[in-house]
Amino acid sequence: MLELRPNCECCDKDLPPEAADALICTFECTFCADCVEHILGGTCPNCGGNFSARPIRPPAMLKKYPASTKRVLKAEGCGSRKAA
Repeated sequence: MLELRPNCECCDKDLPPEAADALICTFECTFCADCVEHILGGTCPNCGGNFSARPIRPPAMLKKYPASTKRVLKAEGCGSRKAA
């Protein structure tokens, strides 16, 4: 079952369970769409994989299986923003 991590590992933006801009890789590394596009170039800095939209857990299931509250943040940062 997905943890539904509460933040972007790059910029620490809050990504609540219903966030439409939360993206994950196959290891569930979690980033916001802005960081994936402008900083990471669509590649996970942890595993080198790509990203998919994180599913949104229905409210009834979220109550039964709550999202994680453990924040994960890359201490070394994610690199600099790419030029547009």
